[in-house]
Parts: sequence; C-alpha cells; structure tokens
Amino acid sequence: MKEINLLEKYPNPISARKISGKNERTIKNKIVASYRDIEYFDGDRNNGYGGFNYDGRWLKVLPDIFEYYKLRNNSKILQIGSEKGFLLSDIIKINSNMLVNGVETSSYAIENTIENVKKYINKVEHYYDLPYPENSFDLIIVIGAIYTLNIQDAIRCLLEIKRIGKGASFITLATYDTNEELDLFRRWSLLGTTILLKKDWLEILEHVGYTGEYYFVSAKSLKLEIND
Repeated sequence: MKEINLLEKYPNPISARKISGKNERTIKNKIVASYRDIEYFDGDRNNGYGGFNYDGRWLKVLPDIFEYYKLRNNSKILQIGSEKGFLLSDIIKINSNMLVNGVETSSYAIENTIENVKKYINKVEHYYDLPYPENSFDLIIVIGAIYTLNIQDAIRCLLEIKRIGKGASFITLATYDTNEELDLFRRWSLLGTTILLKKDWLEILEHVGYTGEYYFVSAKSLKLEIND
C-alpha cells in the first residue's frame, strides 16, 4: 500500500477555481447530478461536467501508469466508474493488445461511451458486487468513484477490488487537512460523500487489506478558493 501521484500529468487549471455565487453548487444541483444522466455529463456546468467530451488527456497520463505497473501485451485492466470510456479508449490507442474492461452505473454514460470500447463496458447497479471471478485483473483503476459512496459501500468496493484483482490497483480518495478545506470541497463537489482525514482513510485501507496505490484529492490539489 503506497501513496503516489500517478496523475501528475493530468491537466489541471493553472489558476485557482473560484467558488462564489454563480458557480457554487446548491442542493438542487446535487440532486440533479445524483442521477448521473445527460444533465450531469452534458448539461449545465453547475450540474456536472458541463459537456463531457473526449480530448485525449489520458494519453499524457497513461504512459506513467503503464511504466509503474509494468503493463504489457495482454495485461487485463478494469476501470470502475468508466463513464464514457475515455481512459479505456486511450489505453488501447497506446497498446491495442491490452485487454480493457469497464463497469459503470450510468445508462446514459454507457450509451454515449466512445465506440472502440463500448462493447467492453458492463452496466452494474453498484460497485461492490462485480461480474468477474477472483484474480481477474492485472490492474484496477478507480478515479473519483470510491468517495462518492457512503463508508459502508466504499468498504465493500475496496473489498471487491481485492477479490477480483491480483493486488495492483490505483484509486483516488477525497481528503482535507482543515475545516476550511472540507467546506471548500463540499461546496465544490456534487457527488463527494465520504471525505475523510488521511489517517481515517488509511485505517479503512488497512481494515480491508488494501495492497494497491492511492492518491488523495483535496481542495488544495484542485486549487479551490472562495471568491470573496
């Protein structure tokens, strides 16, 4: 189990994200986002992505992941929360001999998944009872999905990662150092549910016997600021 930033080359805003009246997410926005349908992916920015379109950004990130995990031809990779399949599509653009799979709860996201990976995506009701046997995957990637779950389901998801993986996984978790950072993250995030201190996440990871890598996402890493 190790903390590492394998998303270092993922594009982030150069300037701070200012949170103020017009771009502060309300409970109404969070309700709309919770359905994870067209409004979340391709509707108003306050309800989600504001247009979730392919831009090839994972092509910059994936070589570091491949090198770190020593992935090669016929490596089997699963993404939990595959959304429209952009990450998986970029994997096979880099190496078409890798075997990709995805699971996603959103029917809208699956219907609009990029064509070259759509057949590899499974629709699931949740992320803790997945249709794969034990030790199926050389690498499991979970970007942003675990901390949208409550603690019970997050633990179930982590146990499922342990069951269907061979020990290698990379996940992101939401955290904070101060109450101000927690407030910022909650005001910005639409689906963030389990936002914990790092020591609390580590206790959960130890509890489930997690053996992979993790990266903490926070108001600081996302450059969130209040616009006074």
